[in-house]
Amino acid sequence: MRVAVDVGGTFTDVVFWDGAALHTAKVSTTPDQSDGLVSGVDAVGAAGVELVHGTTAATNAVLQRKGARTAFVTDAGFEDLVEIGRQDRPSLYDTAVTRPEPLITGAMRFGVPGRATARSAGENPDLAAMIAALVESAPEAVAVSLLFGFAHPEREQTVAAAIRQALHGVPVSLSSEVAAEIREYERASTTILNAYLAPVVERYLLRLAARVQATTTVMRSSGGLIPLAQAASLPASIVLSGPAGGAVAAAALARALGLATVVSFDMGGTSTDVCRIERGRPEVAYQRSIDGLPSTMPSVAIHTVGAGGGSIGWVDPGGALRVGPASAGADPGPACYRRGGSVPTVTDADLVSGRIGPDLALGGTVMPDVGAAGGALGRLSELVGGSVDSVALGMIEVVEAHMERAVRRVSVEEGADPRDAVLVAFGGAGGLHATALARRLGMAGVVIPAHSGVFSALGLLLAPPRIDVARSVLLDGLRGLGAAVAAAMSEARAAIGGGEIAAHVDLRYRGQSHETTVAYHPGEGEHLLIERFHAAHRRRNGFDRPGDPVEAVTVRAEAILPAALRWEDLPPPTPSGDARRGSRPVLTASGVVETAVWRRRGLRPGDEVAGPAVIEEDEATTFLGPGERARVHESGALEVAW
Repeated sequence: MRVAVDVGGTFTDVVFWDGAALHTAKVSTTPDQSDGLVSGVDAVGAAGVELVHGTTAATNAVLQRKGARTAFVTDAGFEDLVEIGRQDRPSLYDTAVTRPEPLITGAMRFGVPGRATARSAGENPDLAAMIAALVESAPEAVAVSLLFGFAHPEREQTVAAAIRQALHGVPVSLSSEVAAEIREYERASTTILNAYLAPVVERYLLRLAARVQATTTVMRSSGGLIPLAQAASLPASIVLSGPAGGAVAAAALARALGLATVVSFDMGGTSTDVCRIERGRPEVAYQRSIDGLPSTMPSVAIHTVGAGGGSIGWVDPGGALRVGPASAGADPGPACYRRGGSVPTVTDADLVSGRIGPDLALGGTVMPDVGAAGGALGRLSELVGGSVDSVALGMIEVVEAHMERAVRRVSVEEGADPRDAVLVAFGGAGGLHATALARRLGMAGVVIPAHSGVFSALGLLLAPPRIDVARSVLLDGLRGLGAAVAAAMSEARAAIGGGEIAAHVDLRYRGQSHETTVAYHPGEGEHLLIERFHAAHRRRNGFDRPGDPVEAVTVRAEAILPAALRWEDLPPPTPSGDARRGSRPVLTASGVVETAVWRRRGLRPGDEVAGPAVIEEDEATTFLGPGERARVHESGALEVAW
């Protein structure tokens, strides 16, 4: 028996597997995430059961800048590295755009003098003076990232030993342990991120462990599970903990349905997360930014936009209707939640348009207030000079345009054709907008899985234990690559105790400043690896240079143990009762349309529903437009075509 809890910005989703059946619940997310988590676990009767957790504790600490008071230690003369950064600009032609403020101010940056750091502080007066200044600054965490720490970890270890002796109990993060890769800025940024989050995440996880009194594992950003203690010491690895669960579940569903390429589309209350999945495997990225802060931690290649059910509608100075990225969150939430909210949100627009029924408890707990939603939209309509209905349709159009760009980001912009992919839609609001989004992009169809409203939490149950290892090798040519990969694979295997091992290598043409990651299969010929690199480079960048020499930069290994629960173990939902619930008018771009209303729990495998139709369930709603039809798969998923 295991219970999975995925904490979102608006709702906390819970899925309990009792060994024979799934039990689900949605509860409102609380300021202290552990309060909502415990409430959700109690709601499904899973107190004391092994817990799998997807958390936004690390994400929120970064976004809200509520991490620890952190000190940065590097080689003397390079203290301002984290502020100088790279020469790239977030927006090339926007003269007013600014970079995000670094997590560490100038007063908290310290330089290790000289190169003689192999001696202890007691034998090195300059190092001792730096340590004394560090102690005086009273940090809550320390990040140590020396210029060549990836190649010579012993230097960082010597400095860290002196710091730990002087600052008893203060956590110290080393770049050689957090991100042993080249590029001093990105490595330092990742190490600082880890140190900045360590005290906050550790306090949360320890408080959680004391409350749930059960074995707990946490989802990594890369789509695997790690024990709670490892998550507390390596919090940079769980910054995208929650969204990764949805990608894992979508990949499992794609394998079960025999779909070669899908795009997962998770629309919740605060944001929308999309990810391209090919051959049943979510793409994993090794370079990404968290609120403008570079991180080299491996993570499922999810693109997130501030477009969710709680996204707020507003008018810009030019009089144009905008939606998001600000969200009404869980408290007070959308105006229709009856919690004092007054701003118009996408959920309010869906309710006023009739996509969401006035008698449907949102998340299974919140009865919507149509009058409050209409009032909020009415105040917005006065600003744009339209009717309430036109504002509702306008907000839906704007938010779908945001999500369309997100799907293009993980498909077209990466050399993949969305017309070859099926959209797997889930999250509380995913089914309301999935078909319109897929049709805008010419996608092959839409699949809305069973338990779609809590699908990310279900993905946590399907996730395997996982360890990721990366080591920069900087080989001019590929001589010695096999030994380097074997060492990384051995390290990953030892860290997790066996399991399935896979390897990847970051390759580039000589002289390039960026790499392309390709799979490495031990024992295969070097020419096959290089051909794979050429093909990947051509697909991603539009060209390749077969005659140019190739360099190996970083080797990567991942060790994965079998998941405790597989998709094949899950029984399909058991249909019950009558599926028909009558009809109601729904506002569409073509006008008001009388729309059939269906109860999803009553649908049986093989049943077909023709649009326009609304299909309701406890945690989510699906809207089918005119000309669209859904067929119930034996797994309970809705396969939508047009």
